[in-house]
Amino acid sequence: MWQGGSTASVPAADSFDWFADMVSSALMPTAFSTGDATGFYAEGSMLDLETAQVSRFSYSPLRSRRTPALIRRGDPEQYQLGLVTKGSAWLAQHGRESELHVGDIVLWDTSRPSESGSGTDGQNVELFVLQIPKAHMLLPSQQADRLLAQRFPAGTGMGAILTQFLLALADNGPDCRPQDLGGLGNMAVELATSCLTQQLGATREVPAQVRAHALLRHINAFIEHNLADPDLTPQVIADRHHISLRSLYVLFQGQHESVAGSIRRRRLEHCRADLACPDLRQQPIQTIAARWGFTSATAFSRAFRAAYDTTPNDYRADVLRSRISTDHETCGSNRFHRRGDLSVVRA
Repeated sequence: MWQGGSTASVPAADSFDWFADMVSSALMPTAFSTGDATGFYAEGSMLDLETAQVSRFSYSPLRSRRTPALIRRGDPEQYQLGLVTKGSAWLAQHGRESELHVGDIVLWDTSRPSESGSGTDGQNVELFVLQIPKAHMLLPSQQADRLLAQRFPAGTGMGAILTQFLLALADNGPDCRPQDLGGLGNMAVELATSCLTQQLGATREVPAQVRAHALLRHINAFIEHNLADPDLTPQVIADRHHISLRSLYVLFQGQHESVAGSIRRRRLEHCRADLACPDLRQQPIQTIAARWGFTSATAFSRAFRAAYDTTPNDYRADVLRSRISTDHETCGSNRFHRRGDLSVVRA
């Protein structure tokens, strides 16, 4: 699952440029400088967790700058959390600067200028980077910004747990199934949020709605991954997430639909998409319904009509008929244009 490479696979003269390009592509556009470009060593790998990404880099001493011009060139709009596992480094951003050693964690914002360096002791550095899109960050930006470029040790508490999680990903990531990666991404974001919250000393500052939002995301991912299971019920969901059924219902009170309604809507949306797929037009409607957790043809037909004001059979026929009509119109339009082109040529 990890993807990457090393300078061992490129000519020595190109090794520094290779690393600069890789980091600029994997993390963000950045300007690099080093005292020994020809003897530069580096390797890097990335693991995509859907809601986050983990990157691991090992490299020779260097300096880097993220300028306003580079931000305009490309900004992934992320908070990035770095963990030093070998060597030393430093980071300056938002009016702060920190020296970093093995076991230290630091946070930076890709949308702000920054400057950093590594190998202050002349040794190579190894760094894990957890990339969290701002849209997925559970901590309010006002609180996250208070931690930019501040060093905090990861030897105890949530920092230690986050460190162990990242190291476990390095060892076991290749053995994870693709369908597990999204859940690991959610776990990474929540662990990072808890780690940052601990550093703020503001557990009470983080609203209960942040924790509720994290749980709700877990539950929504669980529902999406288990729609095909006809036994998926609110009680099963509550049991799997170690909460009461009442707590589950309360969690969904702020949503536009109930937990049962969410299950039904998602199943119907998948069924509707399959019914509109020309490649599946030979599959019986009940086969499609059963694939998405509907065990009763009558119940499926009733739910489909209530949601879309048409029967599954009529919907499929109308969509496929519309596709055929559109294809004919396109062909006719193409013939018209070709004739027009020919008439112009002949004239």
